[in-house]
Amino acid sequence: MKLRIKIKIAVAAIISLASIGALHSPPRAQESTQPSRSVWDGVYTEKQAERGKTLYSQGCAACHGAEMTGGEEAPPLAGPAFLANWDGLTVGDLSERIRVSMPPNNPKSLNRQHIADILSHMLNVNGFPIGKTELDPKTELLKQIRIEATRPKG
Repeated sequence: MKLRIKIKIAVAAIISLASIGALHSPPRAQESTQPSRSVWDGVYTEKQAERGKTLYSQGCAACHGAEMTGGEEAPPLAGPAFLANWDGLTVGDLSERIRVSMPPNNPKSLNRQHIADILSHMLNVNGFPIGKTELDPKTELLKQIRIEATRPKG
């Protein structure tokens, strides 16, 4: 009987200490949760955008339009409506949307490199600057790039 009481007291003490530790743990650095770059930083290359243009015309233009203006059932991928929809989200969010739902007749059929190339073309058409390194196909890296509808000041 005394052993049970000691065990209950020990368990209660451990839970209390764990709760105190959780409440007093240092906050995580914001940079780990906030995107560190923007589409205005030049996150793709011209060559990659050209590859993306070819892929886009082969698999996306039929629904989204040659100029990315959208279709009867497909939203625009360029211009004010597109930018308003995605402003504040990340390139990784957009990449995942494409990966799991496009093309509608064969979702999840595009590989990550093709998606990165198509995204590069989309960024180019939307007027975001070309950079010196290719857009990486890894989602965790794409989630570090903010989509901002307007160029940040400064």
